[in-house]
Amino acid sequence: MPQPLSPIEHGSYYHIYNRGINGERLFRENTNYEHFFRLYEKYIDPVAETFAWCLLKNHFHLLVRIKEEDEIFAASRPDRFAKPVRSPAPKKPHQYFSNLFNAYTKAFNKRYDRHGALFQRPFRRIEITHEKYFRNMVFYIHNNPVKHGFVEDMIEYPWSSYLSIISVKPTKLQRESVLGWFDSKNNFKIFHQKEHEEAEIKRFIID
Repeated sequence: MPQPLSPIEHGSYYHIYNRGINGERLFRENTNYEHFFRLYEKYIDPVAETFAWCLLKNHFHLLVRIKEEDEIFAASRPDRFAKPVRSPAPKKPHQYFSNLFNAYTKAFNKRYDRHGALFQRPFRRIEITHEKYFRNMVFYIHNNPVKHGFVEDMIEYPWSSYLSIISVKPTKLQRESVLGWFDSKNNFKIFHQKEHEEAEIKRFIID
């Protein structure tokens, strides 16, 4: 049975995932993945830290921490010495993700001359609270393309955070935090090379 949805709270970590409605493909070509990330940068980067992600043809997975309200407000002020102004009522955290999905749906529908919803509603989220869950969640996200038969090795899949984490190139991903959960980059790689019992990550599987 589907697990009850967790409310999204500031300062908490979540596995956020969703799929296309009625099995609809979310990403038909490379430009779709690229546009999703442009919108993600616009709507989500200012309000959440991202630790892992994977985009597949008809679903996606994210591991994020929702920033505290004061973090979001401080980052939104162009001049911290400016005269304080009354800030608008803050949005509920789930609204930022809804805005992302709505914006992507609008662009997708226009490009492919389709109408109506693209994503299942409501989108799924599970709060992550234990260090063991973080490691299993990161592995589960990166292993999704292998599990679904898109590639034989997760290093071959371009639309996940695995390559960014083992790289030294600049990234907005919280790379150092992720590696810290595994103690080192080498341990991170070893953990991802092992087979893991599905029971260990059962709570992270889409119903």
